[in-house]
Amino acid sequence: MEILKPTRLLRRPEVQATTGLSRSSIYAKMELGAFPKPIRLGQRAVAWIESEIQDWLNGLITASRGEAIC
Repeated sequence: MEILKPTRLLRRPEVQATTGLSRSSIYAKMELGAFPKPIRLGQRAVAWIESEIQDWLNGLITASRGEAIC
């Protein structure tokens, strides 16, 4: 049996604080396929997977510094 690492979920205010993006920027980037999509927690609740947000940020850092992705 594979042991899974705990997954932390981030609600929108935390995603905004982590990325520095506004609510509208997050949803605009999602529409373009340029930002991780959230998972649905309920009828009116969504959250983002923290590791996907961190991967997205790491990609921005790599791209802005012109480093090759390994």
